[in-house]
Amino acid sequence: MPNIKLLQPTSIQEAVSMLSEHRDDAKIIAGGTAMVIMLRNRLIAPSALLSLGRLQNLRYIRHEPGIGLRIGALTAIREAEVSPLVREKNPTLAQTFGEVANVRVRNTATVGGNLSEADYASDPPCVLVAMRARVKANSVRGEREIPLTELFQGFYETSLAPDEVLTELIIPDPSPTTRSAYIRYVTRSSEDRPCVGLAAVLDMEPDGICKDMRVVAGAVASTPQEVQSAETLARGQRLTDKLIKEIADAYSSAIDPISDMRGSDWYRKQMIRVFVCRTIQKALASGRNGT
Repeated sequence: MPNIKLLQPTSIQEAVSMLSEHRDDAKIIAGGTAMVIMLRNRLIAPSALLSLGRLQNLRYIRHEPGIGLRIGALTAIREAEVSPLVREKNPTLAQTFGEVANVRVRNTATVGGNLSEADYASDPPCVLVAMRARVKANSVRGEREIPLTELFQGFYETSLAPDEVLTELIIPDPSPTTRSAYIRYVTRSSEDRPCVGLAAVLDMEPDGICKDMRVVAGAVASTPQEVQSAETLARGQRLTDKLIKEIADAYSSAIDPISDMRGSDWYRKQMIRVFVCRTIQKALASGRNGT
């Protein structure tokens, strides 16, 4: 591994200043689970690494009424998975964090690092898109919020500027009538990334009429896939088996999936159809927020 300069800021202000100075040749490292692999395999060759390890003020989980869950970027995925607060406010999200890789990785990998990497086959992105989460990013120009629907731009690509640091994840409070679910389908080991991951967030009337639906497919393309024309089929309707099948067919038709070692494009199309149905049905059968 070539000589790399290690930058270790002790505040977010110092971090963004260093990043601005080295923006063309520095990479940010948090937990390091993905970065170390890329360095070892010479997929990247930065002249500097900016470590966020000393910014422990970015390691927190809290809830604010009217805003929702706020998770600091340096929070370990395992911490979010087992947090009583996350499990109380959003059980589906806690379950999703628990699907990432294995416990050893989750103890080290961070929430902010997972989103900044934009791994197309990671579990959390599609769930967070369906939940209409957003992130905060800081630079020398100040702070801004980015909806998750706008963060992921392509394979391992985000809308973060080269000199921006992702600092916080915000997940809005669901309404009392919200139901949600996430299902991952793996074709290899249980620790592998999914061939298909499906998230569903439903807002239901007490009489069983669907007010709103968001279904997002992950691991099937370069970014999480949402088919809004299919979602509109559900609004104002009772979610019968026939309608759910129509929605699943629409998702399968609209999404142009990739082929990789976990499944061909043809196979993924079939699995999208199957798991859109199963995920909507699981959300319907769940209590509030996936309980």
